[in-house]
Amino acid sequence: MSLGVREQVADSSRADILRAAAKCFMERGYAGTSIDDVARSLGATKGRIYHHFPSKADLFAEVFRAGMDMNYQAVEPLADVPGPALPRWRKMAMTHVLQMMVTKPFQRVVWIGVEMHLRGATTPEQRDALRELIDYRSNYGNLFRATLLQGREEGVFEFGDMSITNQLMFMTLNSPIFWYTPRVGETRADIENIASQVVDYALGGLCGKREKSR
Repeated sequence: MSLGVREQVADSSRADILRAAAKCFMERGYAGTSIDDVARSLGATKGRIYHHFPSKADLFAEVFRAGMDMNYQAVEPLADVPGPALPRWRKMAMTHVLQMMVTKPFQRVVWIGVEMHLRGATTPEQRDALRELIDYRSNYGNLFRATLLQGREEGVFEFGDMSITNQLMFMTLNSPIFWYTPRVGETRADIENIASQVVDYALGGLCGKREKSR
């Protein structure tokens, strides 16, 4: 087997492990998932997992990173598209929501990692790794900020504090990771219709008129 083919096989094996691990972590949580669980779901031995990942913590961190890599790759190219803010924001938001739906196991792992970080429910070494990943996630959120500010300047968005607005916006855009479940026979058009409704709801929060405080 040539070196190039061996590298492709290794990459494929690693990707298979990440997909299986993401599903296990999503269904059982971090504490409830073992390397044995991942190996069984993959129909493989623990040795195959350990060949790529020294520990469960390393595997979890890599699933987290893979989920965020997917989001960056999908959304980052849209952030610098010239023109009015609203159509750019809608395209970015739609792409993000579709990511939450289509790569849901990975996105749930990201959320589990955020909760673990907030609770401090990790070892010092894990905390260091999670802190880096949380920063990576925060920087992703910043991709939307310039478009939100431009939209406010153009009069299509109305909001006060940027940090609060970004948090509330993402609470809506991320919500499919908690309630969306693929249905038998579901088409791409069906998925996009659901995503569009989520985006419309988030947009309502950005465009709604705020009551003046008395």
